[in-house]
Amino acid sequence: MTASRPAAIRIRPRAALVMTMAAFLGLLAFFWPFLVAPGAFASHYAPPLIFGVLLLLVLSVVISEIAEGGINSKALAMLGVLSAVNAALRPLGAGTAGIETVFFLLVLAGRVYGAGFGFVLGCTSLFASALITGGVGPWMPYQMFGCAFVGMLAGLLPRATGRREVLLLAGYGSLSGYLFGFLLNLSFWPFSLDPGSSIAYLPGLPFTEQWQRYLAFDVATSLGWDTGRAVTTFVCVLVAGPAVLTVLRRAARKARFEAPVRFRPPSPPPPLSPSEPPEGAR
Repeated sequence: MTASRPAAIRIRPRAALVMTMAAFLGLLAFFWPFLVAPGAFASHYAPPLIFGVLLLLVLSVVISEIAEGGINSKALAMLGVLSAVNAALRPLGAGTAGIETVFFLLVLAGRVYGAGFGFVLGCTSLFASALITGGVGPWMPYQMFGCAFVGMLAGLLPRATGRREVLLLAGYGSLSGYLFGFLLNLSFWPFSLDPGSSIAYLPGLPFTEQWQRYLAFDVATSLGWDTGRAVTTFVCVLVAGPAVLTVLRRAARKARFEAPVRFRPPSPPPPLSPSEPPEGAR
């Protein structure tokens, strides 16, 4: 059994640096309730500003990849196709008992095409889906970067092959369902409950007590929906994963994302032998 293939689209150093910066700022934007107290200066402006910077960084990832040759026209076309497919799949299950049909393709594409591609695909998929379904709102940047983390981590999973790879991706897809819900709840937790509640955000509490409150809030309000998302992703990857992985890898081979295009100058004609007169002298 051979080792799994490397990512079809590798991360160049410049793009890796920009993506790392975007991921770090994204985590700060998600966990801002533990860093900035509501009512303090810039508490209402920090998350939108951070996400505005993050959107620029995502564009920088794409531009950096194009500038260094990591994403060519074929890879951009694949990004557009998969974003459109994900945007079309999401309305099939979104809002029904936590069922989400968008994560399994995101996990598989991140696995085949790499962490950088998965990061950008997570952002573009949710952006396209929000435009199609009218889901544009203050929650959209959180959803975009939640999916970006899901696609990025899928591209960083350890190597595996055959059935082991499918089980690895199915387990990660299930875990990503809980991870996505855990991150998204941070976007509205400080504003959703009366401060007198035992699971509400209370400014000034030590980090450990604040963390315990959030864990209780996540379990009480989101665990059921996250479980539906996790089960859906697990089943979709387990059932459709082998076929989709084959299709994506076949497309990567045919597109030859990593094969550079080289133009060779025409070779000069062979020299005439001394005994052979030039053609004009015959």
